[in-house]
Amino acid sequence: MPKKGKAYQTSSKLVDRNKLYELDEAIKLVKETAKAKFDETIEMHIRLGVDGRHADQQVRGAIVLPHGTGKTKKVLVVAKGEKAQEAENAGADFVGAEDIIAKIQSENWFDFDIIVATPDMMGQLGRLGRVLGPKGLMPNPKSGTVTFDIEKAVKEIKAGKVEYRLDKTNIVHVSIGKASFEEKQLSENLQALIEALNKAKPAAAKGTYLKSVTVASTMGPGIRLNGAKL
Repeated sequence: MPKKGKAYQTSSKLVDRNKLYELDEAIKLVKETAKAKFDETIEMHIRLGVDGRHADQQVRGAIVLPHGTGKTKKVLVVAKGEKAQEAENAGADFVGAEDIIAKIQSENWFDFDIIVATPDMMGQLGRLGRVLGPKGLMPNPKSGTVTFDIEKAVKEIKAGKVEYRLDKTNIVHVSIGKASFEEKQLSENLQALIEALNKAKPAAAKGTYLKSVTVASTMGPGIRLNGAKL
């Protein structure tokens, strides 16, 4: 592994890796350890007590964070007719149908962060599954990105909607803001995400659900929280 830089090593000394931090203390510390020259993203990594290999233990959804993420996402809407016009009026960055699907396929074009599609376009868009799937870009009804309510979907994404889903190791990774956010804003975003995850708890999940909760800035060390008190 490459050696960590001086800033990371300095930040690491501030964090006790054996300690479970209370929420307020963790938020204050994550801001202190964000020492890069750019406005670092603050991320949450939550290990859940589920087995995502089983369909009845999948955890996936989306939430509009109270204070957004600090990043404006570029939205591509795949729709036709009135729904395409609705997308433009709502502030979508790119709008198209077969033409835009062909552009992704032939030009390897990915100048967007998220795709919203109307259900009638999913048959054609689904053919790009091999390309969009690995990048996490395939629209999904559970995250609100396959819908006829295009205006609502685009406006929520622009307001700071984030998607959460299990990775192969049963961990959820979500951005909850920037290092420049106030502590209260980061805290409220974090709590909103935890609340959403608790609501999404599968009935088949047994034992401790929030196995570990960690916050970290882009370049900083992980800070473990006391999940039992969230």
